[in-house]
Amino acid sequence: MCYNARHMTPAYDVIIIGLGGMGSAAAYHAARRGRRVLGIERHTIAHTLGSSHGRSRIIRQAYFEDPAYVPLLLRAYDLWRQIERDSGVHLLTITGGLMIGSPESHTVAGALRSAQEHGLEYELLDAATIRRRFPPLRPVEGTVALYEHQAGFVRPEASVAAHLRRAAALGAHLRFEEPALAWEADAGGVTVTTTRNRYTAERLIVAPGPWAPRLLADLGAPLVVERQTLHWFAPKGGVEPFLPDRFPIYIWEAEDGTQFYGFPHQEGPPGGVKVALFRAGEPCDPDTVDRAVHPAEIAAMRSAIAHRIPTLNGKHLASAVCMYTTTPDQHFVVGLHPQHPNVVIASPCSGHGFKFASVMGEILTDLALDGATRHPIRLFDPQRFR
Repeated sequence: MCYNARHMTPAYDVIIIGLGGMGSAAAYHAARRGRRVLGIERHTIAHTLGSSHGRSRIIRQAYFEDPAYVPLLLRAYDLWRQIERDSGVHLLTITGGLMIGSPESHTVAGALRSAQEHGLEYELLDAATIRRRFPPLRPVEGTVALYEHQAGFVRPEASVAAHLRRAAALGAHLRFEEPALAWEADAGGVTVTTTRNRYTAERLIVAPGPWAPRLLADLGAPLVVERQTLHWFAPKGGVEPFLPDRFPIYIWEAEDGTQFYGFPHQEGPPGGVKVALFRAGEPCDPDTVDRAVHPAEIAAMRSAIAHRIPTLNGKHLASAVCMYTTTPDQHFVVGLHPQHPNVVIASPCSGHGFKFASVMGEILTDLALDGATRHPIRLFDPQRFR
């Protein structure tokens, strides 16, 4: 909620509510520009209770959702490499990527459109070629794939932690386990009330992840939080065919339009190979979401992979729950608040946002400090649903 506020001299240049994927990157970029930054997070650093966990997130350039995302992705790659250099932490692994389905499927046709519109390097593979080059995958005849060499995955928890550690090293003040209750804004600045204190600043970035419907209720944006499940299986015969140097990330659109996605094997717990259904969840509340994964959900995942990646359908090792904040058009909500130009709205959401965290940090900082950004974000206008 927001309402007019009376302020003393602001203590900070910018306050950031939410230090997940987007907020952590914004804290890093704002601190890197020498600004007084306060970050507020309701949970611990790089926690697993929101939308920025799961050990791996796909990153890709031939973007089937809309070609308008591609320029942002190209910049995101540069900035992932920047934070890797600044932090000394390996965050981005390039494995190549497959967008799999029928030739007319949204996954394949949309990826092809983006690749052609932006001159990206790609290959079109038929089913026999997919099976030969990536033996665990068993597509039926008529299935095709767009293969892009620059796809891979980002490590979400490590990325959040790297951004925040660098932000703190650059002088940002970061407060954890301190939920934001409300914010106020007027021409003189902003005030944020938390469970512990009241803080003032010239500008505010609201990046609350699945708590967005609560903290951005005044926008009237139709944000819905959905519960999602992630799964790790032990492949029959071992993980060697799924190692990152021989197995790519993929998104596979089935004949009924259902999508599932997966990764190569990653070292460390829980082991095995990760796979998940895409946008298959039910609406939930982030404070009361069911964090148990049930047998029927594991069975649904097995059903998706049983004939398509049969060797992956081995022992179920682990599951996790995360949340997507979704919009009706499945695009982000990013921009200046329509009533308060010193407040930046940040909900790069709908289940495909994390790969953009690095560039979103730059965009949110631009908007907060300069009131504008050079990046193309018209598609994400917070007022488009009015």
